[in-house]
Amino acid sequence: MSDARLDFQRRQRLGMVEAIWGQHKTADQIIAILRRFQDAEELALVTRVQPSKAAEVMNGVDGVVHHPESACLTLGPLPATLPIGAGVAILSGGSSDRAVVAEAALALRCHGIPVDEVMDVGVAGLHRLMDALPRLRSARVLIACAGMEGALPTVLAGLVPQPVIAVPVSVGYGVSEGGRAALDGMLASCAPGLMVVNIDNGYGAAMAALRILRGDLEQLLDP
Repeated sequence: MSDARLDFQRRQRLGMVEAIWGQHKTADQIIAILRRFQDAEELALVTRVQPSKAAEVMNGVDGVVHHPESACLTLGPLPATLPIGAGVAILSGGSSDRAVVAEAALALRCHGIPVDEVMDVGVAGLHRLMDALPRLRSARVLIACAGMEGALPTVLAGLVPQPVIAVPVSVGYGVSEGGRAALDGMLASCAPGLMVVNIDNGYGAAMAALRILRGDLEQLLDP
């Protein structure tokens, strides 16, 4: 894919590795891009890759790792976890949100950010979230992934002082199908300061968290 204009300067400019959107690319296109990442000795993250396509890519490029839970591929070693003290907690309303949580977690791990996945704490059983609150105190940023009516981020943002990034998930049926009800509910939230990304956009939430953490990272890397 010679016409792809890859942004190898993104790490220097923004502190982020470039991610490759895999859903609408063919296996051959992804292979060609990954070979260029390999030549540049850059870490590559490919999102939204179906298992059959992932298998084709792994056959075409040595060293590609498939992460089935997140539907992602990586090429190159992931960095060691940075000792920044406070990382990102990623919460899910239910276990059906696992894929979005996993995408966000992998994207953060590609940048060395410590991640704590707090699963199945949806508001249908509010005691589960309340029980998890002490565990969340050490996190610098929270990402809350939820489908159906998407109430988890609003409740969470009313309980904790950290930045909360809401991710609507396309889990549900009827008016909740496709994640639109969750998105509308999060955008209409009465919790002040709640940030919202697009439906199923775990990667986008991770990069928003990374931007929030930039001050901590700069102090660590350049004390």
